[in-house]
Amino acid sequence: MRIVLFFLITQLTFSQGKTSALENRIYSAIDVFVANPTEQNLKKLEIQQATFEPKSKAEMLAMVILNCNKAYYENQFGQTKKAISSYEKAWLQYQKNKLSNYDITEFCLKPLGNLYTIVGDYDNAENTIKHYFYIANVEKNQEQKFAAILNLSNVFQNTGKINEAINLLEKTIQTEKLTSIQKGILYNNLGNNYFLTAVNFSVNDNPYSKGEAAYKKAIALLKSKKNQSESLSNAYRNLAKRYMVTQEFGLAKINMDYAKSEFLKLAKQEPRKKARFYLDEATILLQQDSLLQCEKRLKDIFTVLIPSYNSKNNLPEATLLYAETTLLDALDLYAEVYLKQNQAQKALHSYQLSAHIEDLFQSLMMTENSKIISQIRSRNRTEKSISIYYNLYQKEKKTTYSEGAYILQEETKSTVLKEYISNSKTISGDEKLIREQLQNWNTIIVNEQQKLEAADISKINEAIKKQNELMLLLKSKKSEESKSTKKDFNLTKLYSKLEKDNAIMVSYFFGVKNIFIFTLNDKKIDFKAVNNSDTAKPKIVQFIDYFNNSETISNNPLEFNQYSNVAYKILNLPEQSKHKNLIVIPDGILTLLPFEALITKPSNTKSFAKMHYLLNDFKVGYANSASFYLDRNPFKHTTENILGVFPIFENSALELAFSIKELEYLKNNFTGNYLEKSNATFQNFKKNAGNYSILHLSTHASSGDIIEPANIRFYDQEILYSQLYTLSINPDLVVLSACETGIGKLYRSEGAMSVARGFQFAGAQNLLFSLWKVNDFTTSVLMEKFYSEVKNGNSYFEANHQAKLDFLADESISNAKKSPYYWSAFVYYGTLENKSSDNNFSWVTLILGIIILILIYKFVQFKKRKKLPIEKANLK
Repeated sequence: MRIVLFFLITQLTFSQGKTSALENRIYSAIDVFVANPTEQNLKKLEIQQATFEPKSKAEMLAMVILNCNKAYYENQFGQTKKAISSYEKAWLQYQKNKLSNYDITEFCLKPLGNLYTIVGDYDNAENTIKHYFYIANVEKNQEQKFAAILNLSNVFQNTGKINEAINLLEKTIQTEKLTSIQKGILYNNLGNNYFLTAVNFSVNDNPYSKGEAAYKKAIALLKSKKNQSESLSNAYRNLAKRYMVTQEFGLAKINMDYAKSEFLKLAKQEPRKKARFYLDEATILLQQDSLLQCEKRLKDIFTVLIPSYNSKNNLPEATLLYAETTLLDALDLYAEVYLKQNQAQKALHSYQLSAHIEDLFQSLMMTENSKIISQIRSRNRTEKSISIYYNLYQKEKKTTYSEGAYILQEETKSTVLKEYISNSKTISGDEKLIREQLQNWNTIIVNEQQKLEAADISKINEAIKKQNELMLLLKSKKSEESKSTKKDFNLTKLYSKLEKDNAIMVSYFFGVKNIFIFTLNDKKIDFKAVNNSDTAKPKIVQFIDYFNNSETISNNPLEFNQYSNVAYKILNLPEQSKHKNLIVIPDGILTLLPFEALITKPSNTKSFAKMHYLLNDFKVGYANSASFYLDRNPFKHTTENILGVFPIFENSALELAFSIKELEYLKNNFTGNYLEKSNATFQNFKKNAGNYSILHLSTHASSGDIIEPANIRFYDQEILYSQLYTLSINPDLVVLSACETGIGKLYRSEGAMSVARGFQFAGAQNLLFSLWKVNDFTTSVLMEKFYSEVKNGNSYFEANHQAKLDFLADESISNAKKSPYYWSAFVYYGTLENKSSDNNFSWVTLILGIIILILIYKFVQFKKRKKLPIEKANLK
């Protein structure tokens, strides 16, 4: 049907009037290829295409049609990346040249949105689908509107927005005029989403029952119509998987047999769909412990998707793999087979191969959100791999296992942030401009969405359209140098730096089943696991909850003392040591935890100053990952000068009265530029931010909510954390003297989408920021003590530590105000070194270099003098 449609379009275009010679050549090339679509002929078409240089609109439209044809078959041949590229070229050319007389939605946007979903590029998928949904709605095209709703629900499902998917599907079924087939397909999707809510449900709202009912409705509707074998097969398969969960194996087998029967009725079984069916069979076989049959099915998948696969090797070679979700899932499943067969090393290898495919997917993605969502899937695999390493380590005590597990978890830490910072060194001016424009349009979308029912849909759609255009342009501009390159982690270098810094490092991997704890001390790794059971996680959450408001700890000091020590023991932190510095790399909800406030020695005192905290045992600093700790750049400024932002917000509900005291102290002790009151605008900050060693922002901030992202307030406007990404800054320190600057929407793999993250993206390496709503008065006192230490020549790391000790020792502060709620909110992420050591090192290096050059020069001169008489003798 699709090929016929392309021929009709071609003929339609010819019938519209006189065509140019080039237009005829393009359509002729399409017709010849479509008549015999093989991979060899596809290569010939590509060679022909390179010779076409369209100038008129008719010729450009012919090229759009060529690219859509090419993309369709590239996808059929498993060339996903090329298919996406061809569809994108078609869409960009169609938009840029304002072409018409072609169903761009049907033949370009729909398949492009589906491919984005398949490879996990969910931001682009959502934008593309929403755009053609808007077009279909305006044009009252019910078929395309249905396709958009179905595909959008798939995107929501894959990005964890299950409730949004359910609401969309339920509303559509109830309110839209749908055919029986359309209703059946939507009910099938609805069943899948009910099924995914099974993590948390009440007895009265059992998602398994709701899912089962939805699948049965889908089957009843689809059975009433002819030629629905594919959709029926999908519904039966889903129902079979539902019965497997509750171990109703008889019902599962019956429905899987129905599914197979319907699938075999299909006249054409596309390789990808065939492989997906085999995968569902293999999944059920594994659950039934039919391991040999499961292995056979997995090999069938590899045979279908990899033409040169050799089944004797069981697993395919890494060089044969490509970005395909079914391949990835099959390799993950094979790892589980190996684990059931007690073949741990083979399971690890299988997970490594699926991780390789995940990397290929990552290379196709452009947006931060899509990369982060992809990391969540990768993260689950990493947890299983670390568990294998841990079990091997427990049995054999080999350091290769503890080090292998450590490096593996390190690779999952803030990977998107690491990649962005790495690429920012080579990014072109054009790319920076496009990224800034993308952020601006994103801000428009977010601001409009916050209006809820009053949101202007046409304005959102226009912004989405602009984002699509810019994203395609960004792909075309993206420099080769900025492509992600994975480099091996240097553990030896890390050991040496920790020794030099007199430091211990504790890195956490907060998994679903276990919390893995890696303590690096004296060139060894202590590898532990804490079962993330009904006890561990709730106790950690209970400790974090003490900081939800100022009264909880003050009203229950003895209870806090007890539960804080419980959390300390769960987290397996080191005891007092010859090493006085401790670097914590938190993970998951641990990024919200103030480690310095953990009680290491419980007591019955109600005096907060007398309680024994981790703060008393170690100077504590934090890092997003060991790579950030290891690869920091030298300080850029030899002396301290401050750009201060102090909106004050006087005579308003937002007034920060004690911010004035903070401002006066800084003005009296540090040179700088202090933007006060109405001068504290975002544009003024942006214009000056690149010129100062310390950026100090004393203002309001928020971690955001379900709709609104984390943001920080300037005098004239609120700025989203993502708007900070494109700032041009290179400070030695950013101090965010405001509420909740270190928290936001939390991702296990990447951390919080916070204001602090925004500054890290922009180039800040050392930051002091808050984990909850801070008190105006105590913050100003802490900041004064912190800057007093900085002025005395202490490092930022030491200044933060000493400021907290001084705060607790200050007799003018009441016991209630010495609660950890007031002093432990601010955490320091960054280097342990101070400027004097950094600069001394630079001067020593320079002096040594000069001395070496002088010695080399004198040695050369000495050699010349010795050779001179010999040369004269030779002349005689």
